[in-house]
Order: sequence, then C-alpha cells, then structure tokens
Amino acid sequence: MSKKFRTEKDTLGEYPVPSDAWYGIQTARAVENFPVSGRRPDTDFIIAHVRIKRAAVAVNESAGALEPRLAMSIVEAADAIIAGQYHEEFVVDRFQAGAGTSHNMNTNEVIANLANVALGGKKGEYKPVHPNDHVNMGQSTNDTIPTAIRLAALAKLPRLMEAVNRMADAYETIARREANTVKSGRTHLQDAVPTTLGREFGAYAWILHRSAHQLRATIPLLCETGLGGSAAGTGLNTVPGYAVHIAEELARLTGEPIRPADDLAAQMQSMHDLQQLSGAIRALALELTRIANDMRLLASGPRTGFAEIELPAVQPGSSIMPGKVNPVMFEMLNQVCYQVQGQDHAIALMTQAGQLELNVMMPALGSALFDAMDWLTHAVNAVTEKGLRGLKVDRDRCRELAHTSVGLAALLNTSIGYSAAAEVARESERSGRPVRDIVAEKGLMSTAEFDRLVERAAIDGNISPSRR
Repeated sequence: MSKKFRTEKDTLGEYPVPSDAWYGIQTARAVENFPVSGRRPDTDFIIAHVRIKRAAVAVNESAGALEPRLAMSIVEAADAIIAGQYHEEFVVDRFQAGAGTSHNMNTNEVIANLANVALGGKKGEYKPVHPNDHVNMGQSTNDTIPTAIRLAALAKLPRLMEAVNRMADAYETIARREANTVKSGRTHLQDAVPTTLGREFGAYAWILHRSAHQLRATIPLLCETGLGGSAAGTGLNTVPGYAVHIAEELARLTGEPIRPADDLAAQMQSMHDLQQLSGAIRALALELTRIANDMRLLASGPRTGFAEIELPAVQPGSSIMPGKVNPVMFEMLNQVCYQVQGQDHAIALMTQAGQLELNVMMPALGSALFDAMDWLTHAVNAVTEKGLRGLKVDRDRCRELAHTSVGLAALLNTSIGYSAAAEVARESERSGRPVRDIVAEKGLMSTAEFDRLVERAAIDGNISPSRR
C-alpha cells in the first residue's frame, strides 16, 4: 500500500509531507537531507525544548503579544508532548543542520499542527497558529537549543548522581562488613604493607561520593541560560522583560533555579558550562575505570590469580572452557567508560568549534553529552545490582596472602631498622619462606606475636615500639 502525502510550501517551494505526520515541510526536508545515524532526538531533550515553547507562550500572552485562544491551544499541545505523547513525531537525525534549526522547526511544526487541529483547522495549513509567528515567537534556534540542552542535562543529572551514590553506598556496606578483613596491600602491583579490604573498598566509596558531589556542583552553571537573547544575544523580536520572565516561567515548570545569564550573547557563543559538566562526567568515568580494573584484579583466579573476592556469577564465561565465569559486569563498565571518555573528547572539540555569535555544533554536542550521561547511569546501576550485590570475600585467601607477603618486612623498620628489614625481605623472596618464620628464626619475636603485629598494622597502622 503506497504512502499518502500532503503538499506543503515554504520559502524554497513545495514539498511532500506524509499525510499522517504532525510535523511539517521543514522537518520532512531535514529527514531527507540527514539520513546519518538513524537516531532520533533524546527524550529529555524533546521535553526540555517543548517546555521552552510553553514558557514562551505564557510570557508572550501576558505581554499581550499572543491572543489567549491561540496561546491556550499551544499550551495544550505542549502539555501533551511533555506528558509523553507524540514523541514519535520528532524525527530529525541527531546529526543535522548546525545549531539545531531542523529540530527547532520540528518542534514548532508539531505544536502548530496539534494546536490548529484542536481549533478546527487542518494539518499543514498553519492557520490560525503558525509555527514561526506564534510557536516560535520571541525565540531563535540560537537561544532555545542550548537552553534545551541545559534543561535536558538537568533532568538527567539526578538519575546519574543517584546511580553513583548507590554504587558508593554498596561499597560502603562491604567496607563496613569487612572492616577487619586483613589483606596484603599492593603498590606497583607488588607486595606492600598490610591493609584491610574494608579500607580498600571504603576508599572506592569515598571517591564515588565525591564524584557525585562534583557533578552536583555543575547545576548552578546549567541554570544560567541565554534564553531571550534571540538570534545574536540582542533580544531581537522579544517583548519587554522577556529574558527575566521566561526564566521565571521555566523555573516554575522545571523546579530548577533557572535564571538569565548576565551576558545572553555569551551563552550562545560559548559551550563552556556544558564542557564543565562533560569534564565532571569524564572524571567520574576515569575513576570508574580504575575501580573496575581493581575489581577484576581482586577477582582474578580462581586458582592462579588474587581470588580475594568472588563476583556474582551472572552468565557462563566461555563457549569452550566449561565452568569459567568472567567479571562481565565490570568488563561492560570499562567499555562504557572508554566510550564516555570518547564522547567528552568530541564535546571538547565541538566546544572550541564555535565561531563568532554562535556554536553550530550544538546538535551533536548535546547528543554526545546525553549519551554519556545515560550510558553511565545505566551501566553503574547494572554493576551495582549484578556486580556488587552478592559479592563475596574470601577471608581465608586474604589472610593467607597477607601473612605470606614480602611487604611484611616493613613492619620491622622501627625495631631492627630499614637495612636489616630489607635483608629479611630479600631472604623471604629468595627462599620463598614467610617473613614470620624468618623473624622467629632470628629470635626477633614469635610467629604468634608477628601475626598479631600484622593484624594490628593492617587495622589501625600503629605498631610503634611503645605498643609492643
């Protein structure tokens, strides 16, 4: 069955639009022009952009620039989209015309068609509501798109921060449980002084909570918008007080402390604030990568590795080796973190690629930012549930490695001096005998006394001679 079309007209001439589409001619042209990724707009971004349209209607109607009947129809259309309807009508590829003009017109056309049909009109005729004259009144792609990116990021941030804090809490739970589980410390991947698994995992929790706090610190930056600057920061075609009033309306709609930036033009030229957020996400990804690699090391084995922890078995690990179980959740997290770091690099390049009054890389920049936030949120949640809940600690293995570590010679520094302790370490390494046995043989202390010294050193670090 052939698809039916209606014919619409714009400044370039006539063009076919699918008869059942709520979008219009400029959107249809963009769909044909940009068959790139096959990915439609981010959902939070769709909602954020429509919220801007809704806020603009309120300001323009209040100023007497928009007829109440038309304003009400636009508001009702916008509310339907915000509630989750008609998202399938947002069809422009994420890689599109610079600045996001195509997405802006996609939004304007969908809202205008919905409003006109509600008022008794027809799709594609744009009477009495016009996508440019009414839905886009007082606005430009140049100020609505960067603002929508900010609002979408503000919507995603709580989900990402919650995921990170939940992972940190899971590490804290394990840390408390294993506070006295003595294990060998390792520096340079070599035996080092004893520590506890609780201290090791507690450090993971601390840095993750700190990373979430650094994400939160970007919120005030994201709340400063250039909305009201119109095309070049001049406020062209806006009603008096527009920048202040639309910020107030958006604050009401979003629950965020939205406010106009001191320099509206700067917020169109510069993507600095978004780069700050991306930088905080990259920093988080770097820490998650490091922690994931540690978890894979600690779980390595079960016979030829560290094997100090056992990760939950969520799937068979090999198509050829029966019984093999791999640290798949942390492998997945590594892959996501590497991709997120790539997104940050793309954002950095696009941040510096703006020229004069506008950064035209915003559609792809926003997409990269949204992907990084969503991917990390989903990955961290999955690892917390399937990689940390149910994690087991092999305390006997931890104790065994701790008490056979060459690094225990450092505990002798305060009693026999560094040089003599180094000789004990070398003898242990040459012979393969535990430090405790060599210490007892030399008459420095009994094996039981040395074992107690190891436990005390690992748990509180205080082994001064006065306490022996």
